[in-house]
Amino acid sequence: MTEEKVIRKKIRATGLMAQYMKEYFLELDHCARTGEKKVAWCTSVGPAELLHSLGFVVHYPENHGAMLGTSRIAADLIPYANTLGFSPDICSYLTSDIGSYVTNNTPLTKAYGIEKIPKPDVLVFDTNQCRDVQDWMSWYARELKIPIMGIHAPKYPSEITEIHVESMAKQTEELVKPLEEISGNKFDIDKLREVIKLSRECTELWGKVLKTASASPSPITFFDGTIHMGPAVVLRGTPQAVDYYKVLLTELEERIANGEGALEEEKHRLYWEGMPIWGRLRAHSELFANLKACVLASTYCNSWIFSSFDEKDPFRSMAKAYAEIFIVRSEEYKEKYIKEMIDLYKIDGIIYHDAKTCPANSNCRYGMHLRLEKETGIPSLILNGDLNDMRLVSDEQTKTNIEAFIEQLEEN
Repeated sequence: MTEEKVIRKKIRATGLMAQYMKEYFLELDHCARTGEKKVAWCTSVGPAELLHSLGFVVHYPENHGAMLGTSRIAADLIPYANTLGFSPDICSYLTSDIGSYVTNNTPLTKAYGIEKIPKPDVLVFDTNQCRDVQDWMSWYARELKIPIMGIHAPKYPSEITEIHVESMAKQTEELVKPLEEISGNKFDIDKLREVIKLSRECTELWGKVLKTASASPSPITFFDGTIHMGPAVVLRGTPQAVDYYKVLLTELEERIANGEGALEEEKHRLYWEGMPIWGRLRAHSELFANLKACVLASTYCNSWIFSSFDEKDPFRSMAKAYAEIFIVRSEEYKEKYIKEMIDLYKIDGIIYHDAKTCPANSNCRYGMHLRLEKETGIPSLILNGDLNDMRLVSDEQTKTNIEAFIEQLEEN
């Protein structure tokens, strides 16, 4: 295999994203310290639109967990959560975030001068991703003695039915009264409609950004996507997120018009299934680039496309959007979805990340990868690792396996 360094092109819009993200975190910190606005913590695929409409500023612990992973301090913090009774085998977002809290060690300090995680006035969860988010928020509710409320989603449906939508819509509506009392603001359906419209615009633009990868060569990589999804996670429902993705999409469309790819040379087109390995984003990006392999699409980054949002029917459309996400669907649905992605992005091979502490988002444990390989003829590779706990990642084994996989693609 070649050792030649292949240049990965930088995205100009990154500077604008950094500015918006800084403003967001500084507002969170200011409101937590001054009480100017109430602070809500929300799971990343939870009813953030309702919270925004009631005047809350919203913090996402999963986003903080990813920051702990990229800053590579998560493994040092996880043992502190383990001493509180949390198993080493559960979500390492959860354990590293709680470890961050009990040690008052957060990457927000280095990045923005924020001394500690902004304290919440309320905790809101949606179990559409996994059980862990509820237990995660429940620990903070007990520790900080603050109210907690949540939505319980259907598990592993092939189709989202009227019963599913009605149940989640009703649960969301039932949050309004207690959230009014905590926020001190009266619920306004028109404000909610406005936020939902902005969220839909944001996430549909994000979807268009990701679909630019269907071009050959691809103007964007999966590793770019894990960074540039930030506004779709923490700023959806705001004008800034919409503005940002318009800028990013224009830049990527310019690359396509100019025949410019994200890599100097794209020889193989790969799909990443599962969570990122946050502490190795740069290393893995460079490894694949040096092998002329563009990891250009994923189900993970697509998790923040909510085309079902409809401001004309806010509660039901939120319920549908948050019930139909990929992570909670049946194996039958997931197989169909990935086959569609293979065709859309002209995929040569699939990388499955089997994340030790994230079984809900590891889709190679029940034979799906072999069934898809048999049906499509597209080869696959399983990488054993974790989203945050780098003690579970073998860099040498990962490198060896990826190089062998690329050799296999070349032989084919």
